[in-house]
Amino acid sequence: MLDQEAMTAAPDAGAMRDESGAVRSEFVAAVSGAIAGRDGERLRALIGRLHEADTGDLLEALDPALRPKLIELMGADFDFSALTEVDDTVREEILEELPAQAVADGVRELDSDDAVYILEDLPAQDQSEILAQLPFRERVALEKSLKYPDGSAGRRMQVDLIAIPPSWTVGETIDFMRETADLPERFYEIFVVDSGNRFLGAVPLDRLLRTERPVGIPTLMEPDRRRVHAVDDQEEVARQFERYNLVSAPVLDADDRLVGVITVDDIVDVIEEEAEEDIKALGGVKADEELSDSVAEIVRSRFPWLVANLGCALIAAWVIGQFTGSIEKMVALAVLMPIVASMGGNAATQTMTVAVRALATRELSAANAWRVARRELMVGAVNGLGFALIMGAVAAFWFNVTDLGLVIGLAMVFVLAMAALGGIVIPLLLTRLGIDPAVSSGPFVTTITDVVGFFSFLGIATLWFGLA
Repeated sequence: MLDQEAMTAAPDAGAMRDESGAVRSEFVAAVSGAIAGRDGERLRALIGRLHEADTGDLLEALDPALRPKLIELMGADFDFSALTEVDDTVREEILEELPAQAVADGVRELDSDDAVYILEDLPAQDQSEILAQLPFRERVALEKSLKYPDGSAGRRMQVDLIAIPPSWTVGETIDFMRETADLPERFYEIFVVDSGNRFLGAVPLDRLLRTERPVGIPTLMEPDRRRVHAVDDQEEVARQFERYNLVSAPVLDADDRLVGVITVDDIVDVIEEEAEEDIKALGGVKADEELSDSVAEIVRSRFPWLVANLGCALIAAWVIGQFTGSIEKMVALAVLMPIVASMGGNAATQTMTVAVRALATRELSAANAWRVARRELMVGAVNGLGFALIMGAVAAFWFNVTDLGLVIGLAMVFVLAMAALGGIVIPLLLTRLGIDPAVSSGPFVTTITDVVGFFSFLGIATLWFGLA
């Protein structure tokens, strides 16, 4: 266990985290003590050299009342990019407690994409108050980015970049970069624009540095460089980065003027966010739900989904009700029918998960939908045959009724085949109707598999044993 003196002398993430990577309670206590004692020097010794991601984790671990006080004590030494690493709810609570001038001073030190990320979820009035504290040029750039649609490339791009005219040479470009003080912190290529700032091409930084000084920029320029437009959806931009192995891409407006650059570190965040959104949607959880949300917020988010599932359950219960007489005559049916429905539900969920993700990544489309649907039908049928043999033997042995094993075996084959088919057809139909399959597939698939499962098993049993 680290003592207070050791932690003060160890201003890095090593003193902060335990073996599992979690923030040490002792470290949180030491930071909390420094904040409570208004000891800025000790606080800087503890967290001054932490990476922004580590500072973000620390902020989430602190008592909510201490978070804005930490930022105030750190002053200019606090890296506001740490606020991009915390839950949205935590960030909004912190920003509400900070003066507009303090936020504006912190935002000025950030890349424009990080500044937009911090400001975009704030109420319009709070945004205006913070932007009003910024110099004119920086304010206009951020206001322009904030006007782009949410989830677009314009919201993700950095406006700080290097653009040069096509008349320059390699030597002039290198001299320009050496002599200019406010270059972007990181960049991977030089962009070439005409007098109207229209994009002409790009020069990779490694190619520039390996070329003799007198060589003209047009010789090195890639005119067919992959580019994106500011209004393009960020998910589509991420697919381009993945497909063409991009490190960065120029962002253009409607007139092909260069307005920014989007880099691979931003795309990694997009991929993570989109994947998390799909996973949450499949479970009936809103994409913006965070671990830091209140009980009331989470209840409001999840209740509608549970209502939809209740409706599905009532439909399935109605189907069971149609076979009450059969169940009363053969109690074994009541014991076995949840197994049939459960197996169908799991099979459908497997197929649905694959289908929804394939639709999100554009791997599944109208061109290959029928082939994939046939494959899933075959998979369901084969799995159904396998589990028909298993459950048929179990049911016959359990209840000492051979025919009952045959009945549940037939039901297994039919249910697993239909469940696999429904797991892919339903997301495809929803997509065709313009409905997000990740959000909407679950209730439909659940209803169909339950209804088909109960109806097929109880129906086959009623006909087979003459229970009607």
